[in-house]
Amino acid sequence: MAAPMTPAPTTPAPTPPLPTAPVEEASPESVPAMLPDLAALLHACVLDGASIGFVLPFGLPEAEAFWRDGLPALRRGERRLLVARDGGRLVGTAQVGLAAPPNGRHRAEITKVLVHPGHRRRGLGRDLMRAAEAVAVAAGRRLLILDTRQDDAGEALYRALGFAVTGVVPGYACSPHGVPEPCTFMHKLLA
Repeated sequence: MAAPMTPAPTTPAPTPPLPTAPVEEASPESVPAMLPDLAALLHACVLDGASIGFVLPFGLPEAEAFWRDGLPALRRGERRLLVARDGGRLVGTAQVGLAAPPNGRHRAEITKVLVHPGHRRRGLGRDLMRAAEAVAVAAGRRLLILDTRQDDAGEALYRALGFAVTGVVPGYACSPHGVPEPCTFMHKLLA
């Protein structure tokens, strides 16, 4: 009697990657109309635990005030704002700070890289960072600097994109819950 045949194991079909939202630069003139969406994104990220400069309680009015207060720097060209939308909904941002004293006009600072909690793990942070690098290069910058909470997902992303650790400062910034946490400062030389 022949042994029963066992079916060959099947390998599940690979899951296609989730599409990322396209990244574009927001004009200073377009930002006032985007304030509610920008505030909602910032608010969602802080409530999800992002250490990006705000402490709870943190409401939508404070989030909108942050973006409104940054408008003059955008209008003067000292700061550039990159945004990503998915189906018309704002799901990510990054800012490139270009203001610097005369001896620092070769560098730019990356700030407020935000990805909506529901859109993480799709490559959007990487896309925002690549777009930020392109903005910096186009503005003649050769050095990028940034800081992030030590051992946060952002630190791993920045390392994967070629950023080196400059140093760690203990207790540099408070978490959204008001607890001082170490912050990793990073840099990248651009070609």
